[in-house]
Amino acid sequence: MSRLNRRTFLKGAVGTAGSVATLNLFGRKASAQISGANERLRIAVVGINGQGRNHFNNYSKMEDVEVAWVVDTDKRLLKDAPNTTTDIRKALEDKNLDAISVATPNHWHSMMVVLAAQAGKHCYVEKPASHDIHEGRVALAAWKKYGIVVQHGTQQRSDQKRADMIKAIHSGKYGKLAIAHGFCCKPRGSIGHKEPSAPPDWLDWNLWRGPAMIDQFHENLVHYNWHWFWKTGNGDMNNQGTHQLDVAFWALEPGQTAPVRAMAMGGRFAWDDQGETPNTMFAVAEYPNGQKVFFNVRNVNYEGYTAEVKNNFYFEDGGKIIKETYISPSGAEEPVVGEPAEITPGGQFGSFIHACRAGKPEMSNCDMEVAHYSSLLGHVMNNSYRLGRKVPFNQKAGRFGDDKLAYEEFMKVHEIMRDGVGVPEDKAEYVVGPLLSFDGQTERFVGEHAEDANKLLRDPRNKEFDIPEADKV
Repeated sequence: MSRLNRRTFLKGAVGTAGSVATLNLFGRKASAQISGANERLRIAVVGINGQGRNHFNNYSKMEDVEVAWVVDTDKRLLKDAPNTTTDIRKALEDKNLDAISVATPNHWHSMMVVLAAQAGKHCYVEKPASHDIHEGRVALAAWKKYGIVVQHGTQQRSDQKRADMIKAIHSGKYGKLAIAHGFCCKPRGSIGHKEPSAPPDWLDWNLWRGPAMIDQFHENLVHYNWHWFWKTGNGDMNNQGTHQLDVAFWALEPGQTAPVRAMAMGGRFAWDDQGETPNTMFAVAEYPNGQKVFFNVRNVNYEGYTAEVKNNFYFEDGGKIIKETYISPSGAEEPVVGEPAEITPGGQFGSFIHACRAGKPEMSNCDMEVAHYSSLLGHVMNNSYRLGRKVPFNQKAGRFGDDKLAYEEFMKVHEIMRDGVGVPEDKAEYVVGPLLSFDGQTERFVGEHAEDANKLLRDPRNKEFDIPEADKV
């Protein structure tokens, strides 16, 4: 088969809807199987806009890897090039294919894992690993049944320094962790309004929407702004935020899986657009052992805005880790000194290739089980927001019981929105989500609000792309 021309691709696979380069392919034939260190692993990159270019770039630098297929629903990228398709199912029929690397919109992620597993192909899947809780559970079942390597695109799991810090937190050398706090404070902008229209000829619309129940195309869906619509994306909570959510989840006591309670509040402030997901959010989740995760999303830019894509850690004795510095209860500061942790080397992509070559799912730095639970955390928080009611902005909207720190963190957000963004207290509204209770064994909501919350466990899906039940994968 052929090998993709990295230079041609990197000149600009996709810039805007009107700026597209096609792909040229060339090279030598690859072996049918990975039988030794000198054999090349054959991989399909699925989705080559945005993050998919990073996948392509990294694999194409590896001498022992062949990008054998490119899969994308944007047919402009595939013009006159062999070994390309708009349909992943065609690539998966290639008996000589070893793995797929997925950078599609979120609503395709779990389905890609299931299809890859059923075809006996390893799978690197971008974050979040699922678009809803149910399909994440199905992907987890497929991973367990078929024994493939799955690696989740939360690359900090492949960072030695970060892994060493997390191991130090687990060791107790800084005390008992009480709260892991993640921040996705990344400036974005309004997406405006796009009217429904016929899908462009270059887009395989049926395959792009795939599982999602979307009746009409509009230009805000393709190629990035789908993140801000619930049928295709999960907002920044489970976009950029998945990375920081995963680090927060990672820092918890080993063995924790799903939170038992969660709530969220926020809104889509300052922008007049058709986006559905919040651009400002504060959420809290509590785990069975009492540890908590706090999370902030702030996307609205303003004068003095501070971008914060990070994690802080707070300990029961008052100590904390801020920007990799430990601050003791007395205020003394010292650099965090990690404990040696074992990870598969090679970074996010190289470690995946190592695991595929070894045929050992346990070598993945972030396997499907971890991916499921770190993605689930964001889904539970988002579901609280989606069930929220609107209250006047000038009300003290935080309802955190006796959790003084949670209230203080919420009020920081309130002050930023009021004084920085300029949200008028007498004219705006927050969305305040209910406190949801979650059963980690059944992965269903329980108690008050359960009936409405359980409707959000599973997105309605197009029949052609319906995902099987977990016991039928």
